[in-house]
Amino acid sequence: MALSAQYKDILDKAIQAIHARTFFAQYPEHPKAYGEDAATQGLEKYNSYLQHQFTELLQENPSSWIGEEESPFTGEKLGIKYPAFDIENIVIRAGRAMSSWRNVSIDDRAEVLVDSLERISKRFNEIAYATMHTTGQAFMMSFQASGPHANDRALEALAMGYEELNRFPSSVIWDKPMGKFNVVLQKQFKAVPKGVALIIGCSTFPIWNSVPGMYASLMTGNSIIVKPHPKAVLPIAIVVAEIQQALKAKGLDPLICQLAVDASDKLITKELCEHDVVKMIDYTGGSTFGDYVEGLKNKTVFTEKAGVNSVIIDSVEDLAPVVQNLAFAVSLYSGQMCTAPQNFFIPASGVKGKDTTHSYEEVVAALKDAIGGIANNPKMAAGTYGAIQNELTLKRVNSVKKLDAAILLDSQKVEHMEFPNARSISPIILELEAKDFGIYENELFGPIILFIKTKDTEESLRLAKEMSQKHGAITCAAYCTDESIAQKINDEMELAFTPVSLNLTGMIWVNQHAAFSDFHVTGGNPAGNASFTNPEYINKRFVWVGHRKV
Repeated sequence: MALSAQYKDILDKAIQAIHARTFFAQYPEHPKAYGEDAATQGLEKYNSYLQHQFTELLQENPSSWIGEEESPFTGEKLGIKYPAFDIENIVIRAGRAMSSWRNVSIDDRAEVLVDSLERISKRFNEIAYATMHTTGQAFMMSFQASGPHANDRALEALAMGYEELNRFPSSVIWDKPMGKFNVVLQKQFKAVPKGVALIIGCSTFPIWNSVPGMYASLMTGNSIIVKPHPKAVLPIAIVVAEIQQALKAKGLDPLICQLAVDASDKLITKELCEHDVVKMIDYTGGSTFGDYVEGLKNKTVFTEKAGVNSVIIDSVEDLAPVVQNLAFAVSLYSGQMCTAPQNFFIPASGVKGKDTTHSYEEVVAALKDAIGGIANNPKMAAGTYGAIQNELTLKRVNSVKKLDAAILLDSQKVEHMEFPNARSISPIILELEAKDFGIYENELFGPIILFIKTKDTEESLRLAKEMSQKHGAITCAAYCTDESIAQKINDEMELAFTPVSLNLTGMIWVNQHAAFSDFHVTGGNPAGNASFTNPEYINKRFVWVGHRKV
């Protein structure tokens, strides 16, 4: 086996893109790029899984078959059963598989992993339907997030891993002059993988959030155990199946990558986390469990947890495109994105425009109308909101109605023509004062938006920074036409290790992070300790060991 010219070209382009940080996409985000009939065929393939056992995994002798997924669009159970295994069985297999994988050359590992991405790309459409009916994302978002965007993020981690592993020579002759003689040593340098890696998936982005850690660990020679959320298994199960097929095709042990499923009433995550053989953990999800993972001893941990994302509105060129942009950002996938804005800090004195000052009331009314306009647009609402993944999110929306806050816009049922039983609602907007930090300092995951009246932009910035430092933030949107104030916003939010998106309008939103360019999560505040994808995300997965001999 060797790294083919085709796959070497893909890797080289990805590495160049990582350094350039300009736009690059190996996998087109348009469904038709994968065939005119691909969507129809993908739906047929998805439907064929329903009410059947998922038999594509190359993991033999399961102890049972389990599955509990249901569609947020239809409200019906998918009826798919996945092979389940005893934890010791999974861990022992992972350890055995790693003993061979760690000695596979860097080029050969890259060959297998790029091949797996190419295999996965042929299944983007069925993966899209699998994502749609487990997460509640609308079809186009499901296609892009779990298909090309996820593959690009995986390739990014893979490419950076390839580069870091090749940073130093594998062997050298070390020749030190000592006067009348030289000391000559043969030196070998080897990147030794840390051990079995556990990837803990989430229910809203089961592929996009999982594959960076999967491919970073695999590229650096570690075997992996993928533990999906029990309500969102099918999308990542397809990915794992293709990785196993790519390994098998090259004569390697497919158990280098395993799927470990569980059920809500008998979770295995903690037991896997605490197992001595598991040396690394990638986690995406809520802060409570994330804090537990970060506190485990003798583990290398990469987390993305909850955050409280802010919007700071100081001044605008034109208010209309600003409110339209923000309305879509908070409405997309019903706010079920870790990058979605929650807290809107708006000065009581108003927002400066190009030729006027928009009063606080005017800005609030404009935002409310723009957000409500999506809900009242039947052609736009269903595709924007998708459906609510978890019943707990619906309960959270209802619970905030009992808070001591004015309801500016109540949530309402959103009708889907195709899916009349869809679990879909429009956002709720609450109005608060700056003193109400007991409410807005919490992440209220889902379609919940808080308008917070502040004394001025200085107070808005102070509060946004405090929220980031205390509770974490992944994004911050700011609108400011004064360069000195804009620079101050950047400077202060940098101290909270939070990136700022300034003056976004049109077809780009604060929610979006692009592979090969944007770092997703900085790793510097409580929202997470790792970043997709910087060198640390790769280098903590292996250790350089040097051998010497005469």
